[in-house]
Amino acid sequence: MSVLVLVLAVSAACCLGIGFVLQQNAAQRAPLGDFLSPRLLLDLVRVPRWLGGIALMVAGMVLGAVALSQGEISLVEPLLATNLLFALALSRHQTRQPLGRQGWTGLALLAGGVTAFIVAGQPEGTAAVADPVRHWLIIGTMVGLALLLTTCAKRSLLGSGPVLLSLAAGLLYGVQDALTRVSGQRFAEGGLAELMTGWQPYGVLVIGVTGLVLVQSAFETAPLRMSLPAMTAAQPLAGIACGVGFLGDRLRTDTGALAWEAAGLASIVAGIVLLGLHPAMPTGVAAPRRALQPG
Repeated sequence: MSVLVLVLAVSAACCLGIGFVLQQNAAQRAPLGDFLSPRLLLDLVRVPRWLGGIALMVAGMVLGAVALSQGEISLVEPLLATNLLFALALSRHQTRQPLGRQGWTGLALLAGGVTAFIVAGQPEGTAAVADPVRHWLIIGTMVGLALLLTTCAKRSLLGSGPVLLSLAAGLLYGVQDALTRVSGQRFAEGGLAELMTGWQPYGVLVIGVTGLVLVQSAFETAPLRMSLPAMTAAQPLAGIACGVGFLGDRLRTDTGALAWEAAGLASIVAGIVLLGLHPAMPTGVAAPRRALQPG
């Protein structure tokens, strides 16, 4: 594993985790009438805290894109999932809650799961699959699932809705990471002209904006402990599916390696859930909803 990829991916996770906390701090005060509407972004853009969170998220996405250009998506995605550790660190600072047994267990499961998956799988890059049908089948499955989850979320606004929206956003962000990797490869091969003649960079933009509306709507209607873990768990799973499915990422497939890879992914998800439910995570949404005021 390249040290550069490790540093870039963990730095990206740091920016993303802190950025998500700042975004949720602002989004929870947004009017519910903006739920799942682009108007939500127009309201939030007037709030400095939210803009700071978006700036950090963009920085994290840029660092993640550079990491994806240098390493396999099956390697980078589990590292990006550690953004929850940095989100917890900031939330813990805000709430003054100790880590306790739950926090340390979640940390150990997440870190151990990432390590087990990477060591057992030993991700390496090979030639990407040329068959466009396979590309669209996998991407279409992820986008279709995200659409289904969003439809279900609209029917349960304050019940399971925020979790479903976060799952949908995580799936879309995993696809976005895959398309970012493809876009980087096109740019490396033929420069700006090659990049702009493909559909992938436009897909990155559309998916990015759609995912942003979904996740801000989830942040608006639920505490961070309900929304962030679901997104954090779904994104690497979708990214790894795309990486192995059509980007040419190869993982070890002997019985022992597959068992450790599965255990590693299960450990990552369990760690994310434990950390997401930690008392340090913000627990409530603002009571009265009104138009956002800058600040």
